[in-house]
Amino acid sequence: MSLSSLSALQTEIFHYIDAHQSDFIELLNGQHLPLPPVILGELGKDPQNLTICFYGHVDVQPAKKEDGWKTDPFTLTEINGNLYGRGATDNKGPVLAWINAVGTFRALKRAMPVNFKFVIEGMEEAGSLGLEKLLEEEKQGFFSDVDYIVISDNLWLSKKKPALIYGTRGNACFCVEVEGGDKDLHSGTFGGIIHEPLTDLIALLDSLVDPTGHIQIPGIYDAVAVLTDEEKKLYESIEYDIEEHKNNSGVKKLLYSTKEEILLHLWRYPSLSIHGIEGAFHEPGIKTVIPAKVIGKFSIRQVPNMDLSDVKQRVVDHLENVFAKRNSPNKLKVSMPLGAQPWVADVNDPLYKAAKRAIKTVFGEDPDFIRDGSTIPIARIFQTITQKRVIMFPIGAADDGEHSQNEKISRFNYIEGTKVFAAFFLEIAKLRGQLHETSNPGTNN
Repeated sequence: MSLSSLSALQTEIFHYIDAHQSDFIELLNGQHLPLPPVILGELGKDPQNLTICFYGHVDVQPAKKEDGWKTDPFTLTEINGNLYGRGATDNKGPVLAWINAVGTFRALKRAMPVNFKFVIEGMEEAGSLGLEKLLEEEKQGFFSDVDYIVISDNLWLSKKKPALIYGTRGNACFCVEVEGGDKDLHSGTFGGIIHEPLTDLIALLDSLVDPTGHIQIPGIYDAVAVLTDEEKKLYESIEYDIEEHKNNSGVKKLLYSTKEEILLHLWRYPSLSIHGIEGAFHEPGIKTVIPAKVIGKFSIRQVPNMDLSDVKQRVVDHLENVFAKRNSPNKLKVSMPLGAQPWVADVNDPLYKAAKRAIKTVFGEDPDFIRDGSTIPIARIFQTITQKRVIMFPIGAADDGEHSQNEKISRFNYIEGTKVFAAFFLEIAKLRGQLHETSNPGTNN
């Protein structure tokens, strides 16, 4: 099914569709453009049924055939059982799979076992601008009767084995600025007699992380949750190919040698990455200049229990302490322009158990319970604002290539994914009576 049929199918299936026009975005040239509307839809208002709400997005990353695509990225093309096209797995495919799952009950003339709502936006790839405001406005309206929220905007860790995601890392992005004089200087005239800003900055960046990947900022690991035996067991059965991951990265060696160590440090321990230096000469050739001001950029992928304000303060204290020991007259400025919170759910929640049963029914095996080392702010935002339980329920495989050339979703995953979503409806229907027996989802994770 092509995306062009989405509107017609929505009209056929859903009794209520509402396009919420969000805010405006101001471009660098001062022009104001309206944000795309967020689509809210629902089917069923039976007070005896539980209500699940699916979130998805239909905006995509840019793509051109000359980027290395073997097909037109905006014409869905099937080759050897794979459906190629930009957004095939991120996130148009899962959006249509959910709608087709609803359509299955209609085609079979069976009553929906749950009340179903959806939220479909068009700004996810740009940070979901305007969505948080909409959630605040609708938390006592559209979301007031929602019991569970489902996000299918992720991938399995394996090419073949299904997975459920129960956690993501956050992301705290930092800029550390060192400024000397008011202009660049000639290294032949001033080299060796001044405190060079770039030398100071290199020392600061070098102090952040050691060769083993351990973050050297004092106290940064204090709030990291202790690994329990129950969680440790989850890693034993996870399907993960170390060699494939290493080959995909193009590196010769990873920091850790076992599956468990790699996944633990990718998912539930923080990491620090240095991304670049602004203001330094970076073009081909030689330029013997001493830059007057340089800005180093790095980020910390923080994990549950790590507080953003605490992380920021520890980073600032550490860098100021290192800088002070250099006795440099240059000026130091540290800022955190972006901070996104981590998210974690309880794999023993009835919601996850229902999804596990649905997967076992369709795929014939239990799923891997995995985390995601990247940051997906929307899960935390939904949970914090609506106070509803959230589950990440992917159907895309590890080799789908989201954001890359030749993005695809396999025909198998698309069809079986539609089946598993329909089975999930039936499993959710069995949870009536259990909803209020579990604790509040909370936001302090």
